[in-house]
Amino acid sequence: MSAIQRRRDAARGATPRSLVLRSGSPEATHALGERLGRMLQSGDVVLLTGGLGAGKTALAQGIARGLGVAESVSSPTFTILKEHAGRIPLYHFDLYRIEHPDELEALGFVDYFYGEGASVVEWAERGERGERGERGERGEGDEGDEGDEGDEGDEGDDRGAPWPEDAVRIAITAEGPEARVLGFSATGPRGEALLSGMRPHDSGGADETGEEEAR
Repeated sequence: MSAIQRRRDAARGATPRSLVLRSGSPEATHALGERLGRMLQSGDVVLLTGGLGAGKTALAQGIARGLGVAESVSSPTFTILKEHAGRIPLYHFDLYRIEHPDELEALGFVDYFYGEGASVVEWAERGERGERGERGERGEGDEGDEGDEGDEGDEGDDRGAPWPEDAVRIAITAEGPEARVLGFSATGPRGEALLSGMRPHDSGGADETGEEEAR
């Protein structure tokens, strides 16, 4: 059994953890993404939800920078997936235009979530069934995701999520023209490690939730 599979098995049934961070500008959102990107490893999956203009692409661009991607990164809205070379491969998905979650498997994209790179998925709710709807409607995003027990994991779970159970979810909401709230949730040892790395240093890691304002 691989190390990636062992960590995913450990996430099954674990209690989700959450973290709230605040960004005061697109540059600050980039910086938060870069911090996360520097920590990502093979097999990590980051799910981004939020309405149009929430800042999903800005965060994805920061993640790419943290992974050492040199080329320009934009949302692959029409191609759904674009792969970028970095410290490890970055698989950048934009699911805005898919009509049904089953398209991911039909197009052969599910394998990427279990591959050698790190995946970042914009409009992740479009790839899920269950509570988010069979079609994952293109609404204002999943603003309540911070305490969600979603991402129940593996292929074949009752919600049909195509990504592994230890995926990290980030729900982005607007608080003003540029201010954003980023609600993180994750399950299992790997997800907890990523949230710990994003947690403000002065929190001491004592709480399951923390807040930081980045400008």
